[in-house]
Amino acid sequence: MTTVAAYAAPAAKAPLERTTIERRPVGPNDVLIEIKYAGICHSDIHQATEGWGQAIFPMVPGHEIAGVITEVGSDVTKFQVGDRAGVGCFVDSCGKCGACLSGQNQFCEDGVSTYNAIGRDGKPAYGGYSTHIVVDADHTLRIPDSIPLDVAAPLLCAGITLYSPLKRWQAGPGKKVAILGLGGLGHMGVKIAHAMGAEVTVLSQTLRKKDDGLKLGADHYYATGDEDTFKQLAGSLDLIVSTVSAPLDLGAYLSLLKAGGAFVNVGAPEEPNSLNMFGLIGGNKILAGSMIGSIDETQEMLDFCAEHNLGAEIELIRADQINEAYARVLASDVRYRFVIDTATI
Repeated sequence: MTTVAAYAAPAAKAPLERTTIERRPVGPNDVLIEIKYAGICHSDIHQATEGWGQAIFPMVPGHEIAGVITEVGSDVTKFQVGDRAGVGCFVDSCGKCGACLSGQNQFCEDGVSTYNAIGRDGKPAYGGYSTHIVVDADHTLRIPDSIPLDVAAPLLCAGITLYSPLKRWQAGPGKKVAILGLGGLGHMGVKIAHAMGAEVTVLSQTLRKKDDGLKLGADHYYATGDEDTFKQLAGSLDLIVSTVSAPLDLGAYLSLLKAGGAFVNVGAPEEPNSLNMFGLIGGNKILAGSMIGSIDETQEMLDFCAEHNLGAEIELIRADQINEAYARVLASDVRYRFVIDTATI
């Protein structure tokens, strides 16, 4: 076991504080990654505050991890010391269940999340707010050389969370795609949908971030706080990807879709939502969800981002600013992803 520095939440809703944790020895199929940067995802806050239910403490959050491999196990052939590597939202899967066999190992029946989980060794899994992590090589991503590590870190969650539904619902030339919410997730949705060739609309509560949205690649920008928006856009969109982590008037948004259009939710509100089914069945509309992507699809996303020169818009912070950053995320005061410089832990 190796002792490394980390920032952890000692209990639900408690401020994160500097501590030390134990990392397992590097096994035959493991790699040791010196973490350089770790993104702060809103889901870190949901879990550290038990907004999504009972959690495991002490908790070291962080599933947007970018760093450099410093040791490889004896059976590892796909990585070498010095390679740039990333870790996303899960660190293990069985390879045998229906989800794994269908190429969707993010839904493994016996999978292990990067943190707030118990590993196969029976010990808690600790995330990326730390200096080092040991990960199974088959669940490690290769970060292309052309993407700086700091802007690459958020791609491991925010990037794949938007890439997967945009790819699945065939965003591209001739498709009118709306991204609902211009935040840590949404800004990557705008960039990726634009790179795929779609006509991109941002739907946000106000026009406060309009200039940003247009610079990121949006063709149009509308305020959902303006009732005229729903009249102007009625029946015009092929796809809406919602990044909002709060209950919505789903009927109002479904009314913006063409017949056969899809509303795909990637946000995860803590409260339930309701829906009048006539808003769904009228026009054969689709209400769907999407959660990250497989290891293979995540690598595909990273390669796509490298090809199109995409990275997250970030604000780099010191580790002692994590609690302040959490408060700012809750206040929607970040453009557009906080990233921790782990050298400051």
